[in-house]
Amino acid sequence: MTKTVEPSVGWGVLHLLLHVDRPALSSDPHRAKLALDAIASLQHDGHQVITSAVLGHKADVMVMALGPDLARLQRFQAELLQGPFTLTSSFLSLTEFSPYTSTAQDEALRLQNEDGITDEVEIAEKLGVWSDRMTHYQEQRVHPKLPPKKVICFYPMLKRRVGVDNWYSLPFDIRKALMGSHARTGRTYAGRVLQLITGATGLDDWEWGVTLFADDPVVIKDIVQEMRFDEVTARYGEFGQFVIGLVDEPEQVFVNVGVTTIG
Repeated sequence: MTKTVEPSVGWGVLHLLLHVDRPALSSDPHRAKLALDAIASLQHDGHQVITSAVLGHKADVMVMALGPDLARLQRFQAELLQGPFTLTSSFLSLTEFSPYTSTAQDEALRLQNEDGITDEVEIAEKLGVWSDRMTHYQEQRVHPKLPPKKVICFYPMLKRRVGVDNWYSLPFDIRKALMGSHARTGRTYAGRVLQLITGATGLDDWEWGVTLFADDPVVIKDIVQEMRFDEVTARYGEFGQFVIGLVDEPEQVFVNVGVTTIG
């Protein structure tokens, strides 16, 4: 039996872009059930799967799968392709902690400098609330529970390394300040967009994968547009192709892309 391959931190995340293989489906319409069974089996094994019907030519279906075992994700990919699909693109990444997350000392300074709080007891109380919130945030980042939203957007990105616009030549405190400003922009969309950033350095051709979930596609457009004016993006960001899918249950997604015989 294949051994498990579990990251020491975080979960594996696999984005698969699939086209329907029409000749294969015509020759054996029952192949669709093999793909549905593969999805159900992975979910039964404690992994999450999000399926969506893609708008545009880049794919028919996007499958996002994540969980603790890379070996299980690899088997899932092979099982999924027993169905009537061809793989057009893929992206492998890991959920991860951000090195730029605020520390308790950062928050204490913010409470004093921005909120004008000087009483040590009040600062300690607010830090307790902040600590609980950050613990939840970090857990959601590393072991996320994906939301039941209507729309999913995925794109890869990296930080520029050209001339004076070399992100990796900047001191850490400057990078942290830039990312903090970027995060504040993102927080204005809380409750409307859920953003999952996963690390891919050394695993894929880009450095991060960004997955956005929302019920309104306009909100996805707005957050991407607004964040492009942040210096960290305008000066240092590079992006790959964007893929938009309409999320639904696997069987319905298959029907939506023309895989109507699934028995």
